[in-house]
Amino acid sequence: MIRRVTVSSLFPPPLYSHASIVEAGTKLAFLAGSVPLDATGKLVGEGDPVRQTEQVLANLEEQLRAVGSDLAHVLATDVYVVSSDTAVLSAVWDVVEASGLSVGPHSSTLIGVACLGYTGQLVEITATAVVPEVP
Repeated sequence: MIRRVTVSSLFPPPLYSHASIVEAGTKLAFLAGSVPLDATGKLVGEGDPVRQTEQVLANLEEQLRAVGSDLAHVLATDVYVVSSDTAVLSAVWDVVEASGLSVGPHSSTLIGVACLGYTGQLVEITATAVVPEVP
């Protein structure tokens, strides 16, 4: 069984959901890339990968909350950064580590890319998380 979730407190995605939950003994949520847009669709932190990462993580937390999970239950992430400069990638990773997302530890890939989907976007994070059972 698959349940797709669009988070009402986030900017509505064009043709995808913010997360998908698959029930297979344990519920897993496959989250769409979290992006640095506010709820109105405005880019947050133009030109600033650190500020964009903070917004991306805030949006990721919203996605996780909407499906009944949190940062501590993230199994895997892909962190995309528009840069080939390892100092920029490291600055983004420092924000990821400070967020609590790396608790676990979870599996992650940090990737420098040429561009992302929104004009001015510098950071995006995809995630897979466990949705814990509520007793």
